[in-house]
Amino acid sequence: MAVGIRYQPGFGNEFATEALAGALPVGQNAPQRHPLGLYTEQFSGTPFTAPRAINRRTWTYRIRPSVTHRPYEEASMGLMRSGPFDEVPTTPNQLRWDPLPMPQTHTDFVDGIVTLGGNGDPAMQTGLAIHLYAANASMDDRFFYSADGEFLIVPQTGAMRFDTEMGILEVVPGEICVIPRGVKYRVVLLQKEARGYICENYGLPFRLPELGPIGANGLANARDFMSPTAAFEDRDEDFRITAKFLGRLWSAAIDHSPLDVVAWHGNYTPYKYDLAKFNCINTVSFDHPDPSIYTVLSAPSAIPGTASCDFAIFPPRWMVAEHTFRPPWFHRNLMNEFMGLIFGAYDAKAEGFVPGGASLHNCMAGHGPDAETFERASNAELKPHYLANTLAFMFETQFVVRPTEFAMRTSILQHEYFECWQGLKKHFKSR
Repeated sequence: MAVGIRYQPGFGNEFATEALAGALPVGQNAPQRHPLGLYTEQFSGTPFTAPRAINRRTWTYRIRPSVTHRPYEEASMGLMRSGPFDEVPTTPNQLRWDPLPMPQTHTDFVDGIVTLGGNGDPAMQTGLAIHLYAANASMDDRFFYSADGEFLIVPQTGAMRFDTEMGILEVVPGEICVIPRGVKYRVVLLQKEARGYICENYGLPFRLPELGPIGANGLANARDFMSPTAAFEDRDEDFRITAKFLGRLWSAAIDHSPLDVVAWHGNYTPYKYDLAKFNCINTVSFDHPDPSIYTVLSAPSAIPGTASCDFAIFPPRWMVAEHTFRPPWFHRNLMNEFMGLIFGAYDAKAEGFVPGGASLHNCMAGHGPDAETFERASNAELKPHYLANTLAFMFETQFVVRPTEFAMRTSILQHEYFECWQGLKKHFKSR
């Protein structure tokens, strides 16, 4: 793609960028004749009349408009699924999975997506899907977009390059990237293999959470999010576009690269974020706050204070609370919690929850530290302790996550997960 990899800082900013001088019109979005012969195409991620603070749209100036492709035909779904999720009954049991094995045959990013579960319905623009991916090949002559929702991608191993309509993002484990609904892109592996997690958000776009009593600063700072600058391909070859639309995959032939945006301005754009820049908030006295203090991004629902999805992380941090059981406490929650581990160990589990693995604790399912962790934490010396070499995350959602048939029947499902709590002893002493 023309022009090297450069980034623009800021979240939700009104960006303006051009890969060739003079490609970006001045003072008018859609001139009658573009000076470089480009087509003007507005790309809207919200209704036209959405309030200014949440309105998302970008004006693109491209070599050909997006309509120039052959008709779409239905394509194989593989193990990708979408709402409504009704393949198998949804169990109230706690669930945990081993990492998804790396593929043994040629598998690119899209073919490597496997769905564990989800909720809602993309046709109603509510809910989400939770996918895993494992790939060993780049998307050489193929492009992808989802009309069903934005993709929040959490790499666990393997660096990747996302060539998008708005420019290029290189993303490594420890970073995340978000590809908005409808944006076309190609995924290039920068290492032999890649594996990770995806939250496909059907609802309102992710945004930074409100800080409330925390004040003006803390958690994820807008300036640390990075969006691409304009870069384009002018290639007339045989390509295919794979579209995810109403829960199914469709494929269309196109005789040129759709990544032909020479300039753009607006705030509807892919972005990435380095999770190491997250500013943790924690207690300095006793007890510890709810895990919502670790929220990086939030996709709100129609109910104030209730998220369609919160994306939270549990990174390296200091633990200093006195007279306090420091690991996550035993808990039952109205919300539904899917967790993954990027690297290191999670402080609530002694074993079984490994990098690349996942767990699901749905509405009102009791969960918490295993027996070994409980005994160790109950007798630990409560001096300041730094949790190092750890990065876990959580997708927390208002609706029950309904597992797919694959999730319930795959060999990576840990059928013995419940046993980690069976060693919890009775310590009660009546007075």
